[in-house]
Amino acid sequence: MKRREFITGLAGASLAPIAARAQQAGRIYKFACLIPSGRQTPPIVAFFDELRLAGFIERQNLEVLPYGFAFRNEQIPELVAAMVKASPDVIYSGGLFATRAVQAATKAIPIVAIAPDLVADKLVASLARPGGNTTGISLLSHQLDGKRLEILIEAAAPSRRIAILADANTSAPASSGTAGFSGARGVESPVYSVSKPEDLAPAMDKAKSDGAGAINLLSSPLFGGYPNRRIVIEHAAAIRLPAIYEWPEMAEEGGFAAYGPRFSGIFRQAGRTVAKILRGTKPADIPVEQPTNFELVLNLSAAKAIGHEIPASLVLRADKVIE
Repeated sequence: MKRREFITGLAGASLAPIAARAQQAGRIYKFACLIPSGRQTPPIVAFFDELRLAGFIERQNLEVLPYGFAFRNEQIPELVAAMVKASPDVIYSGGLFATRAVQAATKAIPIVAIAPDLVADKLVASLARPGGNTTGISLLSHQLDGKRLEILIEAAAPSRRIAILADANTSAPASSGTAGFSGARGVESPVYSVSKPEDLAPAMDKAKSDGAGAINLLSSPLFGGYPNRRIVIEHAAAIRLPAIYEWPEMAEEGGFAAYGPRFSGIFRQAGRTVAKILRGTKPADIPVEQPTNFELVLNLSAAKAIGHEIPASLVLRADKVIE
């Protein structure tokens, strides 16, 4: 057994009695997810593992509503109505569009949300005192979108035209966090907005035909969630364009580059917040969290496959390099 696994096992064993004492004996907790990723994808598995470590175990003391995974946006109204009718102890939602739909449907059921900026998007009152029935993880997405563009300008040199792929379903300006930076560096950054999976490949093709030398995919469940992430990774490779993504795992899955917090790590953070609510803490009393660890992952193999060389200076700064 690996040392890390052994230590994790000891930690889980030592925490389990404490977690059990914090729960009501014999109670079955009801839980709902409104997450665009599939039930067996790595971040969802990590999320439920975090709940398990906290003492909430599916088919023992936790009932998970079977719907609400791997949905499309047009399904959200029907899914939310069914969830609210089932009256779960907590609803876990991913993305701005889904979270707003849940908030509009209930002011009583606690909500744990993952969204680009919970405060700026007016999902909570403040980070320290969220108020209402919602708390969660604020991803700092807009700031990181600009940082990713900075990295891509260096990685894709000498290209002076870098396309921005934006989700039309979000309320933030499509080029939020990127326009000022690209202008200062003398780089054109035209925006291509998409609203559904079918738009992804055509938008990327249009960017290529317009002369873009690289693509910065802004933070969005539409681009980073399963299975759409495979579409953008594979299509960027097919049209031979360097692209940067928000989740480090996407570079590990074949993408050119990625910068941000780990997807599974964010879901573990959310799992710990859900556990607090199941134990009785009100969402209004749980401060909104933000990611604290960010990784730059470069995939040299993917770069080589499209005939691109990443500058050595950037490779030296990377947290992980895939040969």
